[in-house]
Parts: sequence; C-alpha cells; structure tokens
Amino acid sequence: MVPGLTVDLEAQRTCIKIPITRYNELIKAINKSNEHVLAFGACFNEAADSHLICVQGEDGQYQTQAISIHNQPRKVTGSCFFIFSSALKASAGYFAKSSIVEDGLMVQITVETMAELRRSLREMKEYTVTCGRLGQSESQELVCVQWVEEKCTVNKGVISSIDGKSMESISSTKMFQKSEYKENGKIIRWTEVFFLQRGDRPKEGTSDSAEHNRLIERIARAFCLALCPHLKLLKEDGMAKLGLRVTFESQEVGFVAGSNGQPLPAQYLDALDNMLAPVMSSRGRKRGDEPLVMELVFYILENIT
Repeated sequence: MVPGLTVDLEAQRTCIKIPITRYNELIKAINKSNEHVLAFGACFNEAADSHLICVQGEDGQYQTQAISIHNQPRKVTGSCFFIFSSALKASAGYFAKSSIVEDGLMVQITVETMAELRRSLREMKEYTVTCGRLGQSESQELVCVQWVEEKCTVNKGVISSIDGKSMESISSTKMFQKSEYKENGKIIRWTEVFFLQRGDRPKEGTSDSAEHNRLIERIARAFCLALCPHLKLLKEDGMAKLGLRVTFESQEVGFVAGSNGQPLPAQYLDALDNMLAPVMSSRGRKRGDEPLVMELVFYILENIT
C-alpha cells in the first residue's frame, strides 16, 4: 500500500490519486510487481460519501456492497484496492475492461497499455485508460491516474510537548522500550520518535541503520536515567508528558527538552546535559552527512507493579 493513495469511483469515471510525495514508495512497489499485474491497496477515502465493502452471505458466497451516508446521494465511492492486469487480448474488441471485484476495482488492459502506464508512472505523468468496446463511445468509462498534493493524514492534530509546534504530516515511529526506569513509585517510558529532519537517514538493512537505531536508543536511555530521580516531582507538577528534541547539524549539536509547550525548568537541565552530552558527541560526523533532527516522546506513569 502506498500511503495516501485513494480511489474515487464516480459515474463513468474513476480517479486513482497518488500523492506526489509518495513517488519513491510507488516506484519500489512497481519494481517488485509482476510484469503483467499492477496491484495496490488504497487508503480509506475521507472525501468519498460511500465505500465498497465485501460481505459474506449465509451461503458462504461473497457479495459486493456499498455503504453510504444515510439519506445522502452517492456521488463518490471509495475502493479498497485496484488492479491493472495485462490479460486483455488486442483482438477482444475492447479498449480496456473495468469491473468491481469484491471491494476493489480491476482494470484489464493490453500489454501495450500496461507498458505505457508503467512508463507514465515512472515519469510521474498522469495517464488515462479508456474502458469499453471499440466503436461504442456512449458507453465508455475512464480510469484516470493522477498525481496530487498529499493531504495531511499523519499525526493530525498532534503538537510538540516542547514548544507547541505542529507535528502534522511529520512521520513518526512508535517505540517499545526494552528497559524500564523506575523510582519513587513512578516509571518513565519512551513511546515515540518524530523525524523532523532526516536527510541522512540510512537505508534500511545497512550497518549504518543499526548504528542509527542504537544512537536513538542511547539518547532515550540517557534521558530516562537523568530524570529518574525527579519523576515524582515532575508528575506532581503536571509534567507527565515530556519531549526531547535533538539536533545534529554541521554548526550545531544540541538538545531542548520540554513539557506542556514550555522548556523544562532549569533545575532539570544540568542532569540532562551531563547524561546527554557524552552520548550526542559520540555520534561524530561523516563527510557528506546531512542534518538530523528528532523529537522523542516520553510519559511518566504510576508504577503499579
């Protein structure tokens, strides 16, 4: 599935909308696909007033239905996936054939059309497939592949605990903390990391990727250890959710910590500086490295064990 990709089914026209920012993900999927088939899952379409679903009846057979908003006309129907198959023979008498399959759309096209479609996708160009019999223009349908600006669906409404900065559209990863840090009946947990800037993020599967992950874990561990003696006071003062933003740039290596949209009081900064400075300086810099800015999220909870 390509994040943000949606399918709009309308009368005589279907629009497959691909976010411009997801070009790399799309190309990776194309490179892994069968040469005769292009299949993609689609995201839930918030702009649609109805959506295709597949329901199993009492006889065990599956039926396609469209659920819609009560008492509203159905104009745009969302689909869960689409498939382009190059199984259509040029001698079949069709430009292309489209049909609903379960809760998705299948479009049968010729081998030549598949080649043109793939080329258009690689060149980030829009492409339209005409479906219907040759010579019967009145019953033709269009399937349009479009490149669109991505609407914010990632971390919608989320703001930074440090300064109230919006985190909308900024990618993040949920974390599972291996170790627990407890003191005075409280426990601090690292739950998420936001990548504000990661031009030098290593490719998955490389040795640099493991090194990158270890660095983030060491930073999180240092933060937890530094604040462990202060967990009770922090929580009593209403600072149960904490943020740590770390910056690695050519002219700056540093951090800022906060809660409730404000920097942490000075009384905690010395402890943080003593623990974080050695970890951050150990990263070093390689020639050609680009800036890296991350924000880690922590919660102080009651230790009920």
